[in-house]
Amino acid sequence: MNRILLAFRAFFALLFHGALSPEILTDLGLILKSDIPKPPPPKPEIKPEDGALQLLGILQRDARVLDFFMEDIAPYSDDQVGAAARDIHTNTREVLIRHFAPVPVIDAVEGSSVKSDNNPATAKFIGNVPAIGKPTGGVLRHKGWRASTASLPKLNNRQDLAILAPAEIEVE
Repeated sequence: MNRILLAFRAFFALLFHGALSPEILTDLGLILKSDIPKPPPPKPEIKPEDGALQLLGILQRDARVLDFFMEDIAPYSDDQVGAAARDIHTNTREVLIRHFAPVPVIDAVEGSSVKSDNNPATAKFIGNVPAIGKPTGGVLRHKGWRASTASLPKLNNRQDLAILAPAEIEVE
């Protein structure tokens, strides 16, 4: 009965697919199981949160941002906090420039009068905004920021992005 079933499987595989599968070839004794090529590993799935975790890991590695914000700074003097913040500010700024190259949305002096393109994504009106009609300009209070590039390092499938910084263990 098994040979009849095998014959039907082989017949229909040839009829519909034009070739015998490695499993049928093995059952027929034409190839050994060790000769069957292994399927390639699946491509790693990139999720939306991967980029955020990657950026947070970079900010921790290069600027120690998590160490600073997760530390209770109440027992430290303002001078100590200020000294730490200066270092973190410099390193974080370098990371942001390297990976995003931020530029002002409106490149004008804050406090000067500017016109808007009425795009709500690029300009937000604040203050005495009329209920009816859209304002066309006003006094620039904040230039806004736009990423002129976004270039994070390529992810590899062996990287666990949830590990923002590995533990450091000193061997004595």
